[in-house]
Amino acid sequence: MATIRSRHSTTTITEPETEQPFESKGNNKDNNNGKPTAPKEKTDPMIYIIFLSLLFDLLAFTIILPLLPSLLEYYRINDSSGLYAWLTTRVRWFQQLLGAPERYLSVLFGGFLGSMFSFLQFLASPIVGSLSDYYGRKPVLLICASGIALSYLIWACSRNFALFVLARVVGGISKGNISLSMSVITDVSSVRTRGKGMALVGVAFSLGFIVGPMIGAMFAIFSNKSASGGAWFVLPSLLALGLALGDVLLLAFCLRETLPEEKRAPEISSALSYGLQLLNVSSIFKFAAIKNVPKKDIQALRSIGLIYFLYLFLYSGLEFTVTFLMYHKFGYTSMDQAKMFLTTGLVMTLLQGSVVRRLPEAKIKNYAIFSLYLIVPAFVLVGLAENSRMLYAGMILFAISTAFAVTCLTTLVSRYGNDDQKGSVLGIFRSLGALARALGPVVGSIAFWCVGSKITYIAGGLLLVYPALALQRARI
Repeated sequence: MATIRSRHSTTTITEPETEQPFESKGNNKDNNNGKPTAPKEKTDPMIYIIFLSLLFDLLAFTIILPLLPSLLEYYRINDSSGLYAWLTTRVRWFQQLLGAPERYLSVLFGGFLGSMFSFLQFLASPIVGSLSDYYGRKPVLLICASGIALSYLIWACSRNFALFVLARVVGGISKGNISLSMSVITDVSSVRTRGKGMALVGVAFSLGFIVGPMIGAMFAIFSNKSASGGAWFVLPSLLALGLALGDVLLLAFCLRETLPEEKRAPEISSALSYGLQLLNVSSIFKFAAIKNVPKKDIQALRSIGLIYFLYLFLYSGLEFTVTFLMYHKFGYTSMDQAKMFLTTGLVMTLLQGSVVRRLPEAKIKNYAIFSLYLIVPAFVLVGLAENSRMLYAGMILFAISTAFAVTCLTTLVSRYGNDDQKGSVLGIFRSLGALARALGPVVGSIAFWCVGSKITYIAGGLLLVYPALALQRARI
């Protein structure tokens, strides 16, 4: 059972400690003492297939990011299903009680959609990983990719709000492909080559979040001009559909099965048991699946896990509402928002490629503390911003902090557990993050809707002092 757990969950998150940024080069000699080193291992071609698959998927996924505020405004005016109006009447009394402005209603609905998507992903990812332990990676990955393509097809046809919500539901359920892609990389790599595979995953994420929003904004502008106020989102959604179908074809014809039958779970029940444990909230906070380790290690895991959850809960709530802040307060168009994503994405990519991957192991905790403290002035600046310069300053600090935070915290937690439990530790850690992202957007959006952006960002930023202070005091 332990081997199933390890194989399943190692695949769900990057293991930063496996990267080899200082690998010796030249003549197979160690640079310090002249001793021969192990021959260089070749990278399995399937890693590059997964890189392309993730790139297609993330480009399609990020196309919608700068469009979401405008999309919700479109459905507010043009919804023929009546769902938007029905939801509006259900929250009207609460809106009047708080005096929340009508124009912020889209922020509230956007938060519910964001949390719903992340919550469905939280539910689906462990189950998808478990099913792949029994049936193999390729068939389950193909089902996920096909579901994602279907979600974009529904979006392209969603002339009303109900269909758009359905598209997000289908997309959230199908989003287990990310963790499954990590599974494939783990299957085909050794400890020495896994770092390169995970680094390529990071590159795919960076490229997706840099290029995708810009493409979505450009196609929305072109589509808006030709649609004359109609369904301007059709062209961006069709582009996302095309990328998703390309991903399906790539996986169908180029990806080989990476989990041999002799290494699969003997029974589907045994495969599912660990996945279901990752849905037990009490168990994941306690790291209950981690057995036979020193008590101080369990205490350290619980401390890091709680810090990570609190950080990501507050962070994701504020991060999700940034596009609505830019739209409502600064009047940013989709292209303006895409430029902001481009700027922050470039900062993160440069730091991750040149600094983060080379951080000395002994100083990881210090850099994690630094990154958690840095997010505090970042969000306070965003909340206080009255012009684009202040907003950009806050978002650049946000990008610097983001480049370090999750990677450093992941490295810290990966130090604990026996060798055959590393995967379980990282799987639980990832589940805590998924749960935080499922709760954060809706809470952040409710705060934005109730008290406005300034109080939300300043209060949220100040609350982020607690995870930083807790990490500073933790004995890890």
